[in-house]
Amino acid sequence: MAHLYLIAQIAGRAVAIDSDQVESVVDIGEVTAVPRASGHVRGLAALRSRVVTVVDTQSALGLDAGGQAKRAVITRVEGHHYALLVDSLDDVAPFDLLPLAGGISLDAAWRSAGRGIIERDGEPILAIDLASLVPGSTALQ
Repeated sequence: MAHLYLIAQIAGRAVAIDSDQVESVVDIGEVTAVPRASGHVRGLAALRSRVVTVVDTQSALGLDAGGQAKRAVITRVEGHHYALLVDSLDDVAPFDLLPLAGGISLDAAWRSAGRGIIERDGEPILAIDLASLVPGSTALQ
């Protein structure tokens, strides 16, 4: 059964995000650093009369920290709102989620975030779980 997925780019890689995890997509303005926060936390930002924690998704994946990404996917994890930075946003469309095949080679960070594969125009795209990128969430444990 097809389900809606948001296609985004993180670290130059196309990823699919289940629409159930997406509250909105936004442009992030000024981010205020938080002393002693996890290295994955870029800081806090004001968004529509609330404060969200801004997560550098590249850092959360164990990659070099992202540049100056200003687009973000807003999600809610364990009652808190997070803005997960993405390089760009592409499309929203229905896809069938397929299991990760044994022949697909992913490093540890991508593997822990991966939930399956969707196919768009014959190209496999990794479907990820946003909660797995949030520092301290039970999805990481």
